[in-house]
Amino acid sequence: MTEDLHIVIGSGPAGVSAAKALLTRGRSVMMVDGGKRLEPAAAARQADLAATNPGGWSEQTRDDWMAPQYATPPGQVRRYGSDFAMEPGASTFADAPGWMALRASRAAGGLSNLWGAAVLPYGEKDMAGWPVTTEDLAPHYHAVAEFLSVAGIPDTLEPLFPSLPMAGRGAIEPAPQAKELLRRLDGKRAALAAMGVHGGQARQAVDASCRRCGLCLHGCPYRLIWSAADTLADLLWHPGFTYRSGAVVKRITEAEGVTLHLEDGTEITGTRAYLGAGVLETARILLASDPSLVELTLKDSQHAFLPMLHRWANATRPDRGPFHTLPQAFVEIDAPEVSPFLVHAQIYTWNEYFPRDLVQNYARKLPLSAPFFTALARRLIVAQMFLHSDHSHRIALKLAPDGRLLPRLETNPTVEGTLKQAVRHMGKAMSRLGLLPLTFAARPGAPGSSFHAGASVPMAEAAGKGQSDILGRPAGWQRLHLIDASCLPAIPATTITFSVMANAHRIGSLAP
Repeated sequence: MTEDLHIVIGSGPAGVSAAKALLTRGRSVMMVDGGKRLEPAAAARQADLAATNPGGWSEQTRDDWMAPQYATPPGQVRRYGSDFAMEPGASTFADAPGWMALRASRAAGGLSNLWGAAVLPYGEKDMAGWPVTTEDLAPHYHAVAEFLSVAGIPDTLEPLFPSLPMAGRGAIEPAPQAKELLRRLDGKRAALAAMGVHGGQARQAVDASCRRCGLCLHGCPYRLIWSAADTLADLLWHPGFTYRSGAVVKRITEAEGVTLHLEDGTEITGTRAYLGAGVLETARILLASDPSLVELTLKDSQHAFLPMLHRWANATRPDRGPFHTLPQAFVEIDAPEVSPFLVHAQIYTWNEYFPRDLVQNYARKLPLSAPFFTALARRLIVAQMFLHSDHSHRIALKLAPDGRLLPRLETNPTVEGTLKQAVRHMGKAMSRLGLLPLTFAARPGAPGSSFHAGASVPMAEAAGKGQSDILGRPAGWQRLHLIDASCLPAIPATTITFSVMANAHRIGSLAP
């Protein structure tokens, strides 16, 4: 066994956060993962575009950059015209059902290469009954925010989420429609608060020097959206850190130390291991490693899209000029008649997917109507609404004979009713701002499609079978720590990545 070697499995947000904490403590850290990266041709294309100013791009240049994302295979998410960051369903599942929208990653940086960059900590209400508290996580949110760029400003959301003070931070300038929406949110603050609705400007994990080129959902040419791969690049300079890519873990065993058995037949042994490969890969590895576990159940955060049309005049066309297409505003519903937990909404203004979606879903049925729906899209504002896992479906996972996963859906009968209540409440609130909520057109997402999932081996004060202790160690294990969303006790509606990172940093800071 290598003396005092701490092995981090996965280079995503959880992995780099735990590695940062361990290195701060003077530990020797080896990170292992699949290590897939953007292909050289795609990287060269990105670098070429980044060498120019967005004002000099032609419409053809923009169209060529966006086109590969529109051709993404069903169930996949693509950036930079590449599929490097997301494994196809058949690679993870022995029998991939049509409803299963969650995917794994074996890329350097994991799924953070694809995320929407929304950042919020968990509120105290949503952590009630957890073996860790908001106070326990607070210093680790701050530690993570030292290497995770967070853009935002202080506003009325701070009392709900005090662990992320925004004083002294810079914000990305909102898109024109969002500026007006935020102005109206502020003007109706008291009336909305009486409904239990609180809104403010979105916090994004983006460098505040954002060029607002509008290509966020296709791959930022300037790479200003944070990815764990950025922090991995910094870690490589640390003398106590080593990185082994192309290493896929098959199973883990534990004796005096902990041993990783890789798919290529080689082994790595160290003092402790920190498993943060993403909830699907972590489930696969744990099921293959622990004979006492026959099945693990992922808790999901069910989500839905509520389209709304604004009734105010556009000062400028929202599809022209500088803008970004990440979430522009956050709206939280804190209303017991809807849910005992927060319902979280991310507000999106115009992006290129809006007219495409309207034309594909409606204009095809009405000849010659495409120009109308294209123009209508310029008034479209969409709320993506998330529910707590107690109101969501669950995904049970077993290990197939070939080592892949077999998923099974466990439906929750409260999902539909809670979503309808949340949509109605949001619609009523947004109508006060001059929006026309199209509640009849609200569209629920498929299970797993929010990518807010986990809690398959939840932390507990006294971990029993299928649970982990407050350091993420599954029952029966001493040297293996789960550090991704797998060990969360539940999945609140609020954004997941920042809290997963804070918890991973906490475990890396406190592990023996």
